[in-house]
Amino acid sequence: MELVCSPGLDVAIRTVWSRLAAAGLPSLARNIHPTNRPHLTLAAVDDFPPGVEHRLAELFDAALPVPVTLDRVVVLDGSAPLVWLLRPTPALTALHAAVWDVLAGADGHHPWHAPGAWVPHLSLALRFRNADLRMARAVAGGQRPTGAFVAARSYDGTDRTVTQLTTP
Repeated sequence: MELVCSPGLDVAIRTVWSRLAAAGLPSLARNIHPTNRPHLTLAAVDDFPPGVEHRLAELFDAALPVPVTLDRVVVLDGSAPLVWLLRPTPALTALHAAVWDVLAGADGHHPWHAPGAWVPHLSLALRFRNADLRMARAVAGGQRPTGAFVAARSYDGTDRTVTQLTTP
C-alpha cells in the first residue's frame, strides 16, 4: 500500500533524484520503469484478502489528502536506502494504523512497515553508502519540502503493476 505525492512534492523528490544521478551517486532517477514514482509505503503483504481493496479505497477517500513535511536525508541501516524522512503527523500515523487494521487478515505481512517499526520516508536511492551521505545532503539542499499525499495505490512486486485505489 502506497501513498502518492502531490504534484509539487513529486517534482521536489524527482529533482533530487536527478541531482543525485548528475553527481554520480546512486539514484532512483535511473529506474525508468513506468511504475517508479515517489511514494510512501504504508504496508506490504503477499496477498489481499477478498474485499480489502474496496475497504482500503473507502479509507483513503475519507483520509486523503494528508499534509506532509520532509525532515532530513539519512541512510537507513548504514548501507541501504538513501531516504528523506517525514515528520509523522497524527493524521498520517492514524491512517497508517488504520491500513494495518484493514490488512490484519492478509498473508505475508512485512514487519518493517508495522506500527512501532515503520520509519516513514520517501526513497531517493536503493543502495547507498553511508560514506556518501554528506555529498547527498549537499545535493538535496537544506530545504524541507512540504506537500501532501493525495492518492493511494497498491503495487504488485511480482508483475510490477499498480492498482489505483483513489485518484488525486
